[in-house]
Amino acid sequence: MHKYFPTQEIGSLKKPSWLLSVVKNPDISKEDKSRARNDAALLNIKMLEDLGLDVIYDGEVRRVEMYEEPVRYIKGFEFAGRVRSWDNKYYNKARITGEISYKQNFHGEEFKFIKENTKHDIKVPVTGAYTLADWSYDEHYKSKEELVLALAKNVLRPLIKDLVKLGAKIIQIDEPAATSHPSEMDIFRQSVNESVKGINAKVVVHACFSGNDYESLAPQMPEIKAQQYTLEFANRDSWDLGVNDKERKGYHVLKLFKEYGYKGEIGIGVTDVHVDRIETPKLVRDRILYSAKALGDPAKVYVNPDCGLRTRSRTVAFEKIKAMVEGAELARQTMNN
Repeated sequence: MHKYFPTQEIGSLKKPSWLLSVVKNPDISKEDKSRARNDAALLNIKMLEDLGLDVIYDGEVRRVEMYEEPVRYIKGFEFAGRVRSWDNKYYNKARITGEISYKQNFHGEEFKFIKENTKHDIKVPVTGAYTLADWSYDEHYKSKEELVLALAKNVLRPLIKDLVKLGAKIIQIDEPAATSHPSEMDIFRQSVNESVKGINAKVVVHACFSGNDYESLAPQMPEIKAQQYTLEFANRDSWDLGVNDKERKGYHVLKLFKEYGYKGEIGIGVTDVHVDRIETPKLVRDRILYSAKALGDPAKVYVNPDCGLRTRSRTVAFEKIKAMVEGAELARQTMNN
């Protein structure tokens, strides 16, 4: 029997301060740093299991950052310096100076460790081709479309194939830049479809903090070869209880997805990753119930934070996840009554 409203993380959690102290210390050996990363990964895995998540990863504890980590392992990139992204966070932006090509499975070791240490479903997050292109300086390709498709075919597809060979069954393509340029949605659609061509796995597309309320994404959704979208909603919503349009203003766009004919799953963001305030389980419940009604099928609803929780303290992040899991259970109970 299908479990309504399965819960999942999106990806990143703040790294423990003790881990940062270890990996930044030049006097500590590579072996000891590797052991420290394993310890931190195991800590996150067991914490997420204990909180009751159905689908997990390790909080991306081994990764520097969602852009810089993959760029380190792709031929054709050269780092140019740090630039501001959002929430007063910075990333190391790169220049594309030559042909893009894949070096190795740069998420293989972390996936194998997680697979060995959990019996839960595992969702592997990978940074998408469109976002990698959009966040880079292109000094080589003739057009953005050419660059995006080169990344999709020559990097994302072989990376995903290698992960599937290791046993990955759910791949989340992270695309925070997806709707930044509404006129480029055709390129975005092509990039995802090229990335997953020939892939035998469940494909999830994650996008967050859209500038245009996903209105440019909705028409593309049925044409993109993804079985699920995990999207940000709580950041736009009120904090009032209720399952009516007035209270759940952040979730109105779900109706638009249905109107455009999207029939797959939606991972609804029910916790705002920009604030420390903890959502109550009842608020999470109401957001889930409204979403199930808007989509017309509760079996299509998955539950997650809006985005990665790395900007929050670990205490706040875990409290938000706890409330999310409890709220999903309240929603299930309401459905069964």
